[in-house]
Amino acid sequence: MTLRNIFLSLLFVTSYAWGQVRYIDYPSPFHPTIGTSGMVVSQNQASSDIGVEILNMGGNAIDAAVAVGFSLAITLPRAGNLGGGGFMLVYLNDEKKTIAVDFRSAAPKNLSKKDFLYLKNNYDQRRYGYKASGVPGTVAGLLQTHDRYGKLPLKKILQPVIRQAQNGIVVSYDLNQAIGSANQISLDSESKNIYYKNGSPVEEHFLMKRPDLVWTFSEIARNGEEAFYTGSIAKKMIQAMQENSGYITAKDLQEYEPRFAEPIKTTYRNHQIFAHPPPAGGAAVLLEGLNILENFSTDEIGPNSARFLHLFAEALQRGHMDRSRFMGDPQFYDVPINKIISKERANSLAKKINLEEATPPNTLNPDSLFQEGENTTHYSIIDQNGNVVSNTYTLGYSFGSGVTIPGTGILLDNQMNNFAYQYGNPEVIDRSASIGNRLEPGKRPMSTMTPVIIFDENNELKLITGSPGGALIPAAVLRVITGIIDFNLNLGEATMLPRIHKDWPYKNLRLEKGFSQDTIQILESYGHELEESKTMGSTQSILISTKGKEGFADLRRPNAGVAIQID
Repeated sequence: MTLRNIFLSLLFVTSYAWGQVRYIDYPSPFHPTIGTSGMVVSQNQASSDIGVEILNMGGNAIDAAVAVGFSLAITLPRAGNLGGGGFMLVYLNDEKKTIAVDFRSAAPKNLSKKDFLYLKNNYDQRRYGYKASGVPGTVAGLLQTHDRYGKLPLKKILQPVIRQAQNGIVVSYDLNQAIGSANQISLDSESKNIYYKNGSPVEEHFLMKRPDLVWTFSEIARNGEEAFYTGSIAKKMIQAMQENSGYITAKDLQEYEPRFAEPIKTTYRNHQIFAHPPPAGGAAVLLEGLNILENFSTDEIGPNSARFLHLFAEALQRGHMDRSRFMGDPQFYDVPINKIISKERANSLAKKINLEEATPPNTLNPDSLFQEGENTTHYSIIDQNGNVVSNTYTLGYSFGSGVTIPGTGILLDNQMNNFAYQYGNPEVIDRSASIGNRLEPGKRPMSTMTPVIIFDENNELKLITGSPGGALIPAAVLRVITGIIDFNLNLGEATMLPRIHKDWPYKNLRLEKGFSQDTIQILESYGHELEESKTMGSTQSILISTKGKEGFADLRRPNAGVAIQID
């Protein structure tokens, strides 16, 4: 055989071999992180990593949730917090039990009618500064949940968080921009001292160490919840309140207690959906929306089809209507939550939906929207034994009230703004007129925070999810759930579907970028008044599938990340 023939033979064999190679198939542009053991998904990769560090120490999901919750006060100060509050779902696999934990901020108990009128008539004072802050619940909520269901000692859990505060974080572009956008920071000397250098927001790539938080975390590691509510931290907080005419008293801190309760739930296409009870009003929107959508088949339509988006918007609008009319703190107001999330009510509402015509908001019973801050954050955790935490917590606005308690690093919330100050006014068609959410001493304001845990038709754990985003939260979470259950998308695909939002009584249907012009034209022909929107929410989710545990951190907000425990 000649040299030329040998070369051609080799070329043929090589070509044939290449033709037989099976390349990895990538059917989707979005790829969840796959793991087989524990997993943490949060809005900051460094905080997710600390959560997994706790899992690797032998901690469970509750232990990791404490570490992540504290860590986010360093890495995501605009929303991660010790001075705010939230709602959490905990699933204990051995007991097959789901628990709801309400650690929402509360109105101070010493408020008078004069204080109410002051806040009603001084909009900025209930948004920024010391008067804007409710009694913080985050520390009590996390630590009491840990006391009940955690494994590791608190000191051990907080060690990596203290280290993170000591070493500092590198300021990202996102953090720099967030600081520059939160004008209230510059109004508080302590906050300005932390987040500004030489009169400007700390620059990108600056190493920001947090000795103030090191002190706070160390005090809590030594003395637990007591340090925050009656001890050294409480003393600093009350001193600052007194010096700045704030409402929170030593008694408010001493008497604050998280509430442990049964979740609310519904079924959706044979799946069990668990969510947080009132005052977490977003859960009511979500469950009612699912119940309405269940009346319609999705077999021959797609997730981005005009028909499905129309039904989605109609369901959302009705859910927000009921949230506006009926939601409040159940210890102060008899919330008809079982009626709101009943199949009977959903069936009745669904029958009035025209498949090709948008429902004018003024034809539905009125009550509507007051402004809610979108800078909440959510994280989802599962450990190797199947225990789960789905936690959403907030300062309200980005950086909350803008107030930092001197010497502590603790930013306070602005949740006094989330009460209804126009209740009973027949001329106001607004959630601010809801009597269920009127300001009362000791009351907790309603919220759209919506942590969720879902089980499949065999009662096996299926999905853990939630999102920041204020009034946009229910729509973001609903979009992920329907993407997975109705359209069998992977977690990345369901997360990155372009989102819509329909509140009430607003006419506009808000859309993210990404929908086809044909879809937009059909929605307009149905009578929807469309508005292009910025991105909506940032879901942090874990899906249990045949592949194992799939984690996906929403790409809409930077620096989020998934961390997995190595077997």
